[in-house]
Amino acid sequence: MSQVPVLVILAGGASSRMWPLREKSLLHFGSEPLLLSQLRRYHALGLQQAIVVGNPTNADDIQQLISQMPAMQTQVVVQAEPKGMGDALLQIEPALADQPDTPIYINQVHDVVDDRLHLDMLSLFKANPAASYLAGYEMQDYFPGGYLVVNTDGRITGIVEKPGAENRPSNLVAIVAHIHQNAEALLEAIRKEYASDKPGDDHYERAMDSLMKAHNFRAVPYTGHWSALKFPWHVLDIMEYFLSQLKGQTVADDAYIAPTASLVGNVYIGPGAKVFPGAAVVGPAYIGARTIVGNNALVRNSMVLDDCNVGFTTEVARSYVANGCQMHACRVLDSVFAPQVNFSAGCTTANLRIDHGTVPSRVKGQKFDSGRDKLGAIIGQSAFLGVDVMTMPGVKIGELAQIGPGTHVHKDVLDRQRVYVRQELVVIDGE
Repeated sequence: MSQVPVLVILAGGASSRMWPLREKSLLHFGSEPLLLSQLRRYHALGLQQAIVVGNPTNADDIQQLISQMPAMQTQVVVQAEPKGMGDALLQIEPALADQPDTPIYINQVHDVVDDRLHLDMLSLFKANPAASYLAGYEMQDYFPGGYLVVNTDGRITGIVEKPGAENRPSNLVAIVAHIHQNAEALLEAIRKEYASDKPGDDHYERAMDSLMKAHNFRAVPYTGHWSALKFPWHVLDIMEYFLSQLKGQTVADDAYIAPTASLVGNVYIGPGAKVFPGAAVVGPAYIGARTIVGNNALVRNSMVLDDCNVGFTTEVARSYVANGCQMHACRVLDSVFAPQVNFSAGCTTANLRIDHGTVPSRVKGQKFDSGRDKLGAIIGQSAFLGVDVMTMPGVKIGELAQIGPGTHVHKDVLDRQRVYVRQELVVIDGE
């Protein structure tokens, strides 16, 4: 049996909770989509084979991405419908036809952790390949997720979903970084759960629970960074992690930095970018290729990707701005912009509630607490906001939406909707 598992990256499922953003695995953090940067990290850690589970919508894009990594043997399989993690894993079986009993290392594309966790997982498996290993994130405060049930010698005997703060079996929250020592045994256990016709979509968890009765599952405690990209505001968490990886100042040879511009802290300035007189880029910050930071503009703790215009006196703070966005004399605060957003002069994303409470946002009709005390707007691709538009905290604006000048947006705007304020023009002739 090989001591190097086959990497399995789950990148399918539905991304409907990410509206108005598109496929989360294809979001760029820096110069590359998240999936590609994740694959490069795994490959650098010694993993040579990978299977990416996509969906009918993103499979072609994923296939194009993996062609950029010829050094890693990667296959794409498709989960036709979002039927849960168990069903997604069953799709990998044909890709393992010539090595059915190989170990596999299961991860989700949208979970971002430090390399330390992967190194620990792989090292422990190499030392004892007869066991399986599940990561457990150490948390002192209660987290509404699954908890590992662990005995005194570190063996996992079960997983309890949302046990309540008083009934936690351990302080280890289950996160998806799982090494299974035998893929065939796992897939057979999952098939049995689907055959049982039990209600719910936790077939994978139930399969592991049954395997734990006879096989050795070991907990791998982890205390480093963990960000999960489940809701659109989580883009800011992932962005912060990637920004934290910047060290020093990297300025492309053909970038232009005016003598009176300021670069402060850890900053990346991409090829062909221009930072004009009086502008300041305060790290950690990322400025993409050919992006312009205009006179007296300020970009701080933010990621502004390629071909953007951060116009005169614009402030971009703690925000993620994707390719091709246009901003002029405006304020972009704690916000997420998809590609090609036009944010006209005088626009502002309000980011703070009057009561200073955490900012809620609606997802698929349900109100969620973002957990962030500052959250601006989430704006979809190619939306156009006219001059002097103001968005209230946590508002989302859909793709190709149009917001008329002077409008205060208090609730979500759907894709392609047009929202504007009716004005009555009163003209009084002088005597």
